[in-house]
Amino acid sequence: MRLLILLSLSMLIIPVTGYSSDTPLSLSLSEAIRMAVEKNLDVRSELYNAAQFEADINRERAIYDPILSFQTSYTDSDAASGSSLSPPGHSFALNPSISKLFWTGGKADVKFSNTHSDSPSSSWQTGLGLSFSQPLLKNVGREATEIAINISRSSKFASLERFNARLLTTVAQVRTDYYKLHSLRDERDVKKVSLELAKKILSDTQARVKAGVLPAMEVLNAEFGAVTREKELIDAERAVSDQVDVLRLLLQMDEKVSDLQTVDLPPRERFDAVEVDAIKKALNRPDIREQKRNLELNELKVKNFSQKIRPDLALVASAQLTGLDSAYQKNLEKVATFDSPVWSIGLNFSYPLGNGAADSDYRKSRLVTEQLSLQLRSLEESSAKEVKAAIRGVVVGFKQIEVADRGKVFAEERLRAFMRKNEVGLATTKDVLDVENDLAVSKSNQIKAVVGYANALTLYWQVTGELLEKEGIRVVESDADKLYSATH
Repeated sequence: MRLLILLSLSMLIIPVTGYSSDTPLSLSLSEAIRMAVEKNLDVRSELYNAAQFEADINRERAIYDPILSFQTSYTDSDAASGSSLSPPGHSFALNPSISKLFWTGGKADVKFSNTHSDSPSSSWQTGLGLSFSQPLLKNVGREATEIAINISRSSKFASLERFNARLLTTVAQVRTDYYKLHSLRDERDVKKVSLELAKKILSDTQARVKAGVLPAMEVLNAEFGAVTREKELIDAERAVSDQVDVLRLLLQMDEKVSDLQTVDLPPRERFDAVEVDAIKKALNRPDIREQKRNLELNELKVKNFSQKIRPDLALVASAQLTGLDSAYQKNLEKVATFDSPVWSIGLNFSYPLGNGAADSDYRKSRLVTEQLSLQLRSLEESSAKEVKAAIRGVVVGFKQIEVADRGKVFAEERLRAFMRKNEVGLATTKDVLDVENDLAVSKSNQIKAVVGYANALTLYWQVTGELLEKEGIRVVESDADKLYSATH
């Protein structure tokens, strides 16, 4: 009767804190996910890639920044040189200029030239001019001018999708490891109760052998059963400690936290998924969105290389106001009178014969685009297969819970029956221990079935890409921008 009471208590598996003297830190699943999102090193490092692409975008935008230049020179020509190109004398030049690129691909230069020469007489020559060059075939228009900006921007968006994929994987890992710790604690409790029951059986067997009711061999069977369960409990304790370390590292928790206590239980509610809707959702997964971004990125490169094949034809125009006088002040006044304007307009044409380099780049970019398209199709088809497998896993996981529940009930009834037989001498101590071990296995199977079902749900939400939204996690472009802005 004492064994029956102990057995009844063993059916109520209450989580315990373990043998550690430290009080475990209670942790909910939502808190664990939040800590991983904020502190996990792999997640944090992945965001730096998007921040670096933000730096690339700002660097490429600098093509529109005006460029201020100064050119100065001093020339000393000796009469003994006899060169008609450089008459004897001295000259000094100081020529500041500002150049600016426009979205059309055109470039404007404003130049203020100042030259002083003492040959054949001392004089100043000044010019204030504007020149403009506009491509007409190659590198024309905003798309061609900002190709590097757009490539960096598309690369940033692809990097953010890769960050989303990393987050998705990390959140799934947190859920899996969180419920694994829960299951290991429950299995440890099963081992603990099983050991206590084996010790009780050993104590009762020793008393009955001493009374001459059972042979001495029964004590050895009972001792072996107790030792075996003690070893299993030690292994279970180690598994719990190892899993605490895994979760603590995943969440980047302080080393002072020596033990963790899970608060949330694995879900047991039935979940019904609609295959068609799930596949549609999976097509919007971060890894598929990243592949689409990469395809868009390469299509930009195709357009850029297609322009490189064209001949280079540019409209070139310039206008300049000039002045010449021995005094610099009068020289400037002549510039302002518009008496000596100089202007020109023309076309510059160039085309490499054969143009093999540009043609090869264009062909290669087309091949890469076709390759990325095939990879995208393969990824989409694989996602459909993964969704179907995940749905089957959810269905099977729920059925396994039902089977494991029934198995545990049958094992409990079976142990009660054998314990009654043992009391009247119809079952040996080894029989009782074997049946009790079957009950412990059935309890372990029940725990594994519940956690397996929770993991199946996690996998389903991962392959459909819903997990981040379900956990209330959303990534925006400004997350990377803040990281870039905070860097000095």
